[in-house]
Amino acid sequence: MLPLTADDPEDIGGHRLLARLGAGGMGVVHLARTAGGALVALKTIRAEHAADPAFRTRFRREVTAVRGLTGHWLVPVVAADTEAREPWLATEFIPGPSLVEAVDGFGALPVAAVRTLGSRLAEALTAVHAAGVVHRDVKPGNVLLALDGPRLIDFGIAHAAGATALTAPDAVVGTPGFLAPEQAQARAGEVGPASDVFSLGCVLAYAASGRRPFGTGYAAGVLFRTVHEEPDLADVPGELRALIGACLAKDPTKRPTAAEVAAALRDPRVSLARGIPEARNEQWLPPALLRMVAERSARALDVPTPRRRPPRQPTDDDPATDPAPSHPQDARPATRRRVLLMGSAAASVVAVGGGVTAYLTAGRGGTGGSGGALPVHTLGFQADLSGKNKADGVAQERGARLAVEQHNARAGITFRLALDTVDDRGEAARAKQAARRFTGAKVSAVLAPGTANAALAAGPLYQDTRTAMVLISVNDDGLTASNLSILRATRGPESYLALPLTSYLTDVRPVDRTAVIDDQAAGRTGSALINRFSEEPPHEGTTSVHPVAADSDDFAPAVRAALAAKAQAVVFSGTSPERAARCARALADAGFTGPRLGTWHIMNPAFLQQAGAAGQDWLFGTPFTDPGSVSRTFRTAYRARYGTAPGHWSPEAYDAVGLITRTLERLGGTADIEPAAVAQRLFEGTYQGLAKTLRFTTGGTNALEPDGSYFLFQTKGNAFRFLGRDDQVK
Repeated sequence: MLPLTADDPEDIGGHRLLARLGAGGMGVVHLARTAGGALVALKTIRAEHAADPAFRTRFRREVTAVRGLTGHWLVPVVAADTEAREPWLATEFIPGPSLVEAVDGFGALPVAAVRTLGSRLAEALTAVHAAGVVHRDVKPGNVLLALDGPRLIDFGIAHAAGATALTAPDAVVGTPGFLAPEQAQARAGEVGPASDVFSLGCVLAYAASGRRPFGTGYAAGVLFRTVHEEPDLADVPGELRALIGACLAKDPTKRPTAAEVAAALRDPRVSLARGIPEARNEQWLPPALLRMVAERSARALDVPTPRRRPPRQPTDDDPATDPAPSHPQDARPATRRRVLLMGSAAASVVAVGGGVTAYLTAGRGGTGGSGGALPVHTLGFQADLSGKNKADGVAQERGARLAVEQHNARAGITFRLALDTVDDRGEAARAKQAARRFTGAKVSAVLAPGTANAALAAGPLYQDTRTAMVLISVNDDGLTASNLSILRATRGPESYLALPLTSYLTDVRPVDRTAVIDDQAAGRTGSALINRFSEEPPHEGTTSVHPVAADSDDFAPAVRAALAAKAQAVVFSGTSPERAARCARALADAGFTGPRLGTWHIMNPAFLQQAGAAGQDWLFGTPFTDPGSVSRTFRTAYRARYGTAPGHWSPEAYDAVGLITRTLERLGGTADIEPAAVAQRLFEGTYQGLAKTLRFTTGGTNALEPDGSYFLFQTKGNAFRFLGRDDQVK
C-alpha cells in the first residue's frame, strides 16, 4: 500500500479513500471503506480516457458483465458509477497474493492444491459462461489467493458472447502465454468459452510446474508457439497432464467445457454439492503460502491512516505525460497484426485503448491490493532449455528454482526472491535479447547462459548496465574478469582441469611416468590439459605426449608409443566420447591395465556403450559434483518437486542463487539495491555451498579458487560412480 497523494480526493461515491493500491497511465486503484465499514478496491478511470466514447462504452460493459455474475469464486461488484466524469467501480477487497506472485516466489503448487485451484476456477468460469460472458484474460495475475480458495478477477476485456467488438478486427487482446490460438491469431469470431478453457489450461500448467507451457520471451515468439507448437508439459505431474493437455487442444471444439474440467479435478473428498472440501477450507495451500495469505489478511484489518503529501510544484523538466516503461523490442512490431493489449509473455497486460482494469496488475505479479509485502528481488536465468544442451539447462533452472523456493519458505526472511527464465537456445541473438530484457527490468543479477557462445554475446550488455553475470557451467578464454568485471564463474576453470587427474596420480595412485594421448581434434581444451601435465607431471615424474591427428581414427600407434615409453598411467586429452572409446579399446588390445583417465567431456553414455569392457575403471576429472551426493535434503526435495533425480549442475545452480542471496542480505535486502552493488560485492568472502566452497581470488581477476573445485568419477558397470572431491579421494 502507498499513502494517498495530494491529488487524491478524500471520498468517491460515498467511499472514504484510505490508501493507494496501484496506479497506471489510465487510472488509479484505491483501498477504500464503505459507509458500512467494509473494505473495497475502488478503481477510477482518468477523465481523458473516459472522454473516449468507445472507452466509456467498454467500461459500462465491464460493469454490466461483472454485476450480472454470481459465484463463490468471483469477486462481486459492490458499487459503480459509469457516468461520472471519472467513472469508477468498487469490488470486494481480496488481500491475498496473486497466483503469479505465489508461484514465482514459492514454486509450483502441490497436486492437491492445483486440483482445488483448478476446480474452483473452472466453477467460476462455468458461472461466467452460463451468464453469456467470456472472460478473455484468464491468467495467473488475475487469480487471487484467499484463505478459503482462489478468486477470478478483472473482467476489463470480457464481453458477452456475440457482442459487437470494440477493438480493431486484427487486434490481439489478452496476455501472450495465456491466450488461446484463436485469440493469438485475432480470430475474434471464434473467441468463446472454449478460449477461456484454453487459458485455464495454461494457468494450471503454470501452477503445477512453475513454467509457462509456451515459454517466455518476446510476445511474437510466444504467440507463434501458442499457434503452431505443442505445449511444454514435461514438468506437469502425470496425473494432471492429460486433462491440462485436453484444455490446450488447438481446436476449440476438442476442449472440455469448464464444467467438465471442474468435475474432473474435484477430489473424492470434496462435497459435490458445494465443491468445497469439508472442514478443510483453510488448508488448500502449502503452509508457507497459507502464512502469506493469513499475514496479508491480518494486515488488511490494520488499515493505514490516510495521509496527504504536500503538493509538488511542477518544474520545467516535468514530462507532459507519464508513458509506460519502454523496452528495445517495443520499437518493432511483434507480428503483422496490431497488438492492443500485450505485454511480455511473463508480464501482465498493459491496457492501450482497451481493457479498463488491465493496468491494475501491469507490474510483475499484481497482488490484488495487499500491503506491507516484503521486497522482491528478481533473478534472471537464461540457458539453452530446448536445444542440444537442454539437459544441463533444465537441470540448472530446476536447481535455481528450488533455491528460490526454499529461500522464500524460510522464516524470518527480509526479502523474497523471484526467478525469471528465458530460453536462449544457446544462440547469440537470443542471448542478447534475453540480456536486453533482464537489464531493462533491472534484475538483481543473472544466472547466465549455459553456452560460451551465448555468454560471449550477452556479456557486454550486462557489463554496460553493471549487472552481475553468474556463470554456472560455462568456461571460455574470452570470458574473464579482465574484460567483464561483472562476471562471476562458480565452476573451476577449464584450464585447471588437469588438477584432479594429477592429484589422483600423485596422492592416490602415485606414478612416475605418465603418457598423454593427444587427441588433436580437441583443440584448445586438449592443449590446455597437455600443457598442465607437461609443466607439472604427477608425482614429480615425467610426462610423454603421443599425438593422434584430428582426421585419424587409429589410436593404436599412439598407444604403442606410450607403452614403449613405459607409461604407468595414460591420460586421454580429447573431448569426444566416441574417440575416447576407440582409445580405450586400443589400450585394452595392448594389454594396458594401469590408471586410464579423461575429463568430464567424455562422461557420456556413448563412451560406455562403445568402449564396452575396455571402458571399465576409467577415471574422469570434472568441475561438477554428483548431484545425488551433496545432500539428502536436496536430493529428496528435488525429486519431490520434479519427479526425477537431480541432474548435473543443479547443485551448482542452487549454490549460485545462494551466493546472490548472501550478497543481497549483506546489502540489507531492501528494495532499492542496485544491480551494480550486487555485482561489486558478489566475490567478497567465502560462501559454503552444497557442491563446494565458493572462494574467489583477489587482485582484479575475481576467479574461483581452483582448490576444492574439482571432483572425480569412475566407470563401474553402466554408470559413472562418484568418488568425491579430488583432494579428498583416498
